[in-house]
Amino acid sequence: MGDTQDWAAGPGAAERARSVLAAAWSCGVTADGAREEYVGSHSVTEDGGVLLDVPEDSALLAAAFCSPRGEPSAVLEFADVAPVPVRQRIRARLWLAGWFAPAGGDGSLLFRPTRVVLWQPSGAVLVDLDEFAAARPDPLALAEAGLLTHLADAHPDAVERLTRLVRPESLHAATRVTPLAVDRHGLTLRIERTRAHGDVRLTFHTPADDVTQLTERMHALLAQASAAACPRALLRQRAEGDR
Repeated sequence: MGDTQDWAAGPGAAERARSVLAAAWSCGVTADGAREEYVGSHSVTEDGGVLLDVPEDSALLAAAFCSPRGEPSAVLEFADVAPVPVRQRIRARLWLAGWFAPAGGDGSLLFRPTRVVLWQPSGAVLVDLDEFAAARPDPLALAEAGLLTHLADAHPDAVERLTRLVRPESLHAATRVTPLAVDRHGLTLRIERTRAHGDVRLTFHTPADDVTQLTERMHALLAQASAAACPRALLRQRAEGDR
C-alpha cells in the first residue's frame, strides 16, 4: 500500500491528461462491446482529438462506416507507465469517451472526446473539455522516459544526494529510492520499503521549459542537497575534534 502522495506545484489535471495522451505509445479501444488494442497507431490533434490508423478488417472501422450516424461511440484508455522499474508502475490512467468518424479513405478514424477522466493515485478527476482542448502537454513529456532511465542508471549517486532534501521520517525503513517522474515543475522520487512505498516531490524553483533548463534545475537541486549536508558534516567534524 502506498503512502499519501504530494503532487504540490505539479501540473493541473488538463495538462497532465494531455501529457499522458502525448507520451502514450498504445491505447485500448472499446466500441460496440468489443475491445481492440493498438500500438503505435495513434496521433493527437492540437485540440486533443485522436487520429487512429486501423486495419481494413478492424471491427472498429466497420462500425464507423455502418453506424446510422457514421459516428460509433467508444472509450479510449491510455496508461502512463513509469519508465524505471518500481512497485506499482502505473502512474496514471486516462479514459476518453466520445465518437469516432472516418477521417479519410485511408482507414484513419478521428475520435472526438465528450468526456475525459484522469486517474492518479490521489484519485480520479473529471477533466473540463474546454481546458483539455486548450491545454498543452508538459514540454518534457516526450523526453521523460529517457531522462529518468539515464538518471537512475548512470547517476545513482545523484539520486542518493537528492535524498538529503527529503524529510528523515519519509526515509524511515527505506530499502530503495528511485526517480519516478519528472515534469517542468519538479522531480518525484519513489521511496520503497519492504511492504509499502511513498512518493516525495522535489519542486524546482522555477519551471523548466526544455531539457537544457531541466539540467539547470537539477543542478540547483543537487547544490541544495550539498548545502543541506554541510551542517551535518561540520557537526561530525566538531564531534570528532572534541574527543
